[in-house]
Amino acid sequence: MTTIRHGAQAPARWQLFACGLALFASCLLAASAGAFVSNLPPLFSAALTPDPAAKLPAPTRYLYRGTHTTVMPGIESPLRTRLETTVPAELGDVLAFYRTELGKLGWQEKPDGAVIAAGHVRLAFASPLGPAALELARKDSSTSIHLVQKNAEAASRANIMPEPGQAKLVFSNISGKDAVLTIDAKTVKRAAGTHAVSLDLAPGRYSYELSVPDRSATTKTLEIVAGDAWELTVGPDGDAWPPLQLY
Repeated sequence: MTTIRHGAQAPARWQLFACGLALFASCLLAASAGAFVSNLPPLFSAALTPDPAAKLPAPTRYLYRGTHTTVMPGIESPLRTRLETTVPAELGDVLAFYRTELGKLGWQEKPDGAVIAAGHVRLAFASPLGPAALELARKDSSTSIHLVQKNAEAASRANIMPEPGQAKLVFSNISGKDAVLTIDAKTVKRAAGTHAVSLDLAPGRYSYELSVPDRSATTKTLEIVAGDAWELTVGPDGDAWPPLQLY
């Protein structure tokens, strides 16, 4: 069953679209320059130590590190913070590092769905802000890290908190024409200039179609799990933007 609710707060990525274009070239240059910068000194200890400047716990030495946040206008705290980094260390050492550092922050490891194998680890946590997850994978002589923390209070304030056992989908149209979303055997129309609309969906894999007049429809597939919130947007030029996980 699909429930449609109006009044979902519009994500910042399209409200600030015009400003983003002005900075696009410089951001690309900065990202290209910093994406693969090594933070390895010539001589270092094998022990992993936490970087006090990192938004989420991360070792001080790394081959790559990126931190990404999802924000909403008028809400100071991010809805979702994601850390992606690669460190020159054994997977077991990285797992021990995170169990120690996350425990210091009050994160509680949950046994449900835990996977601890020789080359891969997946753990769920209950953090003080909301649900969180850690994934580790052996990559050549290094370990890749994917750490996500959600902020339940921020999601509630943004009106995108999924119902228990459900997922939330936000449909935004910032083009100058009417747009139509077809998903889960439902058709949702959004006129140009209207607010975003949210849908409650059961977890699963969905085929969806986004269309605007005088353009070919875009058909793709989106897999959602309980507790997640996603956004589908028709951009200013009428193109369908890639799905964005909000929470």
